[in-house]
Amino acid sequence: MRHRARAAVITTFVVPAAVVIPGVAGAAEAEDVRYSFSVDGTSVTNTIVNNTGEELICSTSLGNAPDGILPPVWEVVGAGQSLYEQGPVAPGTSTQVIADVPAGSYVALASCGNADSTAMWASDYPGIEEILALFPPTSFAVEQGATVVTVPAETPAVPVQQSPSFGSSQPE
Repeated sequence: MRHRARAAVITTFVVPAAVVIPGVAGAAEAEDVRYSFSVDGTSVTNTIVNNTGEELICSTSLGNAPDGILPPVWEVVGAGQSLYEQGPVAPGTSTQVIADVPAGSYVALASCGNADSTAMWASDYPGIEEILALFPPTSFAVEQGATVVTVPAETPAVPVQQSPSFGSSQPE
């Protein structure tokens, strides 16, 4: 089981290296990448600040957080996430949006890596050090850690009730 969990972690945190670009590992610093999560309706947005000077491959994912509590790290990454967005992120500020998220509480996670897999930045999370030890020698837990976000249930619109005009003889 531990072997399967490790494989799931690798597929969750290691981002595809489809494009070969020069690595930034030698100069990489923890502060080079930042994440910020927000909720708007049924969408969860991760604003990614990439100060590496190179394109990164990033992934934003949501894992269940029952009752708004962070579950153990292996429960989150071992099971994988079915709600995610991933792709290239240019230097500067970019967003990844996970749309149509069902109502509930989720832990929002993010990871970015350079294409030659020599540097990686992952959301800080209790126990993440054990997972980062499986990856490139240059890997960082991003200070803005994993965040619990809550997507509210849609509330039905209140029907508008027409009131008769003052002095009207219309029955109510």
